[in-house]
Amino acid sequence: MKVRVQVVIESEAGEAAEVHEIAGVEREELRLDTLGLTLEEAKAVLEGIQHAIVEQQTAEYLSSQTACPHCEKRRYHKGRHTVTVHTLFGKLRLRSPRFYHCQCRPHETQTFSPLAELLSERSTPELLYLETKWASLMSFGMTTQLLQEVFPIGRHLNAATVRNHLHAVAERTEAELGDEQMFFINGCQRDWANLPRPDGPLTVGLDGGYVHSCDKTSRKDGWFEVIAGKSLTAEGAAKCFAFVHRYDTKPKRRVYEVLKSQGMQMNQQVTFLSDGGDTVRQLQLYRNPQAEHLLDWFHIAMRVTVMTQMVKGLEGKDCAIQPAVLKELERSKWYLWHGNVYEACLSVDNLELLLDNEDALTPKRRSLLKALRDFRVYITTNAKLIPNYGERWRYGEAIATGFVESAVN
Repeated sequence: MKVRVQVVIESEAGEAAEVHEIAGVEREELRLDTLGLTLEEAKAVLEGIQHAIVEQQTAEYLSSQTACPHCEKRRYHKGRHTVTVHTLFGKLRLRSPRFYHCQCRPHETQTFSPLAELLSERSTPELLYLETKWASLMSFGMTTQLLQEVFPIGRHLNAATVRNHLHAVAERTEAELGDEQMFFINGCQRDWANLPRPDGPLTVGLDGGYVHSCDKTSRKDGWFEVIAGKSLTAEGAAKCFAFVHRYDTKPKRRVYEVLKSQGMQMNQQVTFLSDGGDTVRQLQLYRNPQAEHLLDWFHIAMRVTVMTQMVKGLEGKDCAIQPAVLKELERSKWYLWHGNVYEACLSVDNLELLLDNEDALTPKRRSLLKALRDFRVYITTNAKLIPNYGERWRYGEAIATGFVESAVN
């Protein structure tokens, strides 16, 4: 069996259709490896179709540029050169003639190249999109190998090119961000009441992580903090964002633009979940008048779990107070689960009385006491962000930022 792949181009002027032979495929015995097109054949077909379409597009465009649009006088040729354009389906070398400007109008230059001016960027948006997307998730070298394996790009693509394109796209995206503001709430209650009904609530999780710097000289230095977040719509559509703390100059604008891209309105409910740190607590304020800010239950539970393990590690005479301390620690966790910060603080105070004995203050008890006092400061500082977790959990509402862990990773 022989199969010929052709492209038929029909002009709007009613001229005879042009037929371009793209590729030929031969098949004999049907096997799993001969079923349909192979990867190399598919790449050859895509590259051939791309060349046929682009040649016709450029030919029609250049034919429209041969005459002056004002006086319709034919322009004189000065010469021609080649314009190279990189696409997903091959590297294109396009003939680009250069014309003299018509004398009916004043011009800054004597000649111009219409195709070179039209295609000022020599990489198509789809190619830049895939390069940027995959280079953000893995190394530049792996991105290059992936694109060359799947698309008929050729060997011209290398890791340095992908890196330069990624940085250029990132700089352009950063330049498109608006100015940083303290408040992003617009309008008043009357304006919000006249807005259409929103689709559903938005849930935003914020978390931080530490990354090794490539310039570190030892294991103790060279760390920097990254704030990452994920925004979920009621339908489950997610968008991620991240920035380097103490380096990004527009963190609030970045979060606002992500929420805005998901259709956030001023009358829409937005729930922010964070670990209660100063950085993320300031980041989530003044975004939406209907927003509620909650402390992530995961971070509370983890602190209690760490202190529980420290209690179980007590030795010697301290073992006598283990049952009482564990019981009181579990009671404070139960109070926090139901949003009762006042009783939780009283329970922590009782724990301090049990542990703060100067005559028997062992190193392990001293460490536990310090963790307990830090925990009290933590829940006191974030008291306004602690809801009734049990009630929210029973109604199926978010209480933890577990869905943000993947974004941090």
